[in-house]
Amino acid sequence: MWADALPNLLIGLREGLEAGLVVSILLAAIRRSGGHRASTASTAPIWLGVVAAVVLALSFGAVLTFYRSVLPTTGQEALGGALSVVAVVLVTGMIFWMRRTARGLSGELRAKVADALRVSTAALALTAFLAVGREGIETALFLWTAAQASGTTVAPLIGAAAGIAVAVVLCVLLYRQSVRIRLDLFFNRTAILLIIIAGGVLSYGLGDLQDAGLLPGRTWLAFDLAPHLDVSSWWVSIVTGVTNLSPTMTWLQVAAYLGYLGIVLTTFVRAGRQANQPTADTPKPAEAPAPAPSRPPMRRRTVLTAVTAALVLPPVIAAALIVFAPGGLAASGQQIDVTTSACAPGWSAARTGAQSFTLVNKSGHTAEVNLVQAASQGIVAEIETLGPGTQQTMSATLAPGNYAWRCLIAALPTTVSATVAATGPAGAGGSAPRPVTPVSVADLTPPLNEYNAYVTGKLGQLAGQVVRVRADLAAGNIPAAQQDWLPAQLTWEQVGEEPYGSFGDSGVEIGAGPQGFPQGVNDPGFTGLRRLEYGLWHGQPASELITVADRLSSDIAGLQAQLPQVSLDPTDLPIRAHEILEDALRDTLTGQDDLGAGAEFPETYADTQADQVVLGELAALLNARDPSLLPTAYQQLDALRQALLATQTNGQWQSLSAAPLAQRQRVDAAIGAVLETLADVPDLLEVPAH
Repeated sequence: MWADALPNLLIGLREGLEAGLVVSILLAAIRRSGGHRASTASTAPIWLGVVAAVVLALSFGAVLTFYRSVLPTTGQEALGGALSVVAVVLVTGMIFWMRRTARGLSGELRAKVADALRVSTAALALTAFLAVGREGIETALFLWTAAQASGTTVAPLIGAAAGIAVAVVLCVLLYRQSVRIRLDLFFNRTAILLIIIAGGVLSYGLGDLQDAGLLPGRTWLAFDLAPHLDVSSWWVSIVTGVTNLSPTMTWLQVAAYLGYLGIVLTTFVRAGRQANQPTADTPKPAEAPAPAPSRPPMRRRTVLTAVTAALVLPPVIAAALIVFAPGGLAASGQQIDVTTSACAPGWSAARTGAQSFTLVNKSGHTAEVNLVQAASQGIVAEIETLGPGTQQTMSATLAPGNYAWRCLIAALPTTVSATVAATGPAGAGGSAPRPVTPVSVADLTPPLNEYNAYVTGKLGQLAGQVVRVRADLAAGNIPAAQQDWLPAQLTWEQVGEEPYGSFGDSGVEIGAGPQGFPQGVNDPGFTGLRRLEYGLWHGQPASELITVADRLSSDIAGLQAQLPQVSLDPTDLPIRAHEILEDALRDTLTGQDDLGAGAEFPETYADTQADQVVLGELAALLNARDPSLLPTAYQQLDALRQALLATQTNGQWQSLSAAPLAQRQRVDAAIGAVLETLADVPDLLEVPAH
């Protein structure tokens, strides 16, 4: 817990100290300008501006928390990711601004106070409001994003509160000249740790944008340490808490993190070398500004009242309108609380028919919440990602029967609510969808065994096809080898393995392209079918390619021998039903996989055949949960195959670049339709996490 609190303690301390210093300097300027005549009334505008700035920051934080909580999951990810990036930009700018202006901050603010005193009381309040308000909004935004990145709210809030409290105490002591602190050293040295924290927040935010589909590369993992680490261990908590990094990161996240640290740290260090010698933190006395024109007490109170209303009320009213707007915090429906120890503790009554529930996550951790039918344990409705400290509205239609809530929180035991009978008018739940019964690994094992048997047959077929290609090469007949290469490639596509790497190194050696190798097509590790394709269509002599074909035959034989011992994950099979064609859309139909053969359309056709095989293996499980899905999917697969066959000319497949635009668009539309249908398969056949 304290590891998550430490970064936010630093943020609260730095930002609180910056805002506190501003207030201290403003008060000191007022004292110097009025001498012994300075009173509570003369400093009231400053405190008014401070209160207004705090209200603005709290209102901003409320909007961030509650408005985001009612968005759909993708909307939450998009908003959270965008705000994380904005927060990093603001904090990075603040770090360099403080380094550049810390030494002259006192004089700058004293000058502003002098100008404000010459104008009016309202100008003085506005000066304090603007000076502190920037720090407040920046603090609220960065604390919010840091809490999102850590996955918990309690520890970050405790850390931030402690940091702000320490900052307040220090500012009071500095104002009274009870202590002296080298503020320039403090800000510069803590900036290093803050840059590291900001890099982690940037990485987290980009991951959110990838999950929302706004950035590519969601499945391009640089590493996944989660299966190999105990995420609850103390040292993992320290690393993830301090850096905001995740055990699983994409290449974009890693590149952004390292690039941010490299650029910002280098620039920060260089800026430090050019800085002048620091001066004392306590501001030197300045010439007292000309006293402000006196105002009658009644007029002064009227001005302060008007300024108070102008600064404090607008942010409160705006936040209330956003939070309590239709679909906002005041969403209709029964509230369902999620805590670390209980799931829906107040769940005591339910009614039939359509209704909504407001799920509020008070656990401090990301949670998955299911509404289940007690008899079948089928899922009636669910929210897969309910962020810490957030809420979402979930709609469900209940038929007569007994229901319970199930809460799944990472690293914590699954909790289940009391079972409640849904009561109401007869037939009110007639339109209720069929509950989705969870599957188990045991349910998916028979389909996986069928898939293994199918793969065994395909590997035998592939071995014979590679022998024919090798014979063509031995005869020096490159055109014949090109013609015989395509059936071998299509057989491998029909296996449907390539997007997953389930066969380990053997799968990579047989079917991988050059993208993952340091030297690309010239890398010695680049072998297999794609290596043959490159050589056959790039003028390499047959004598060189014979070695590639021999290596390919050996790799196929090795996979055939080890296939019974390969440990495949049964939970991957439902994902394949969608990912096979998604991979085709992303890589094949964009030309990324092509190395000269121009076989994008026949390869995609083979992918549809692999997809239909996987769907057939899962048919019994799918029909029991959604009888309409498979007929729709099969119809859409047929439409996709017809669109692919239409790209042929005189019985010969055209390449992607040669096909008319209208034909390519029909293929894209057809594959998009079937992918939308198949996206439900992983959800219907999801194995519960606990």
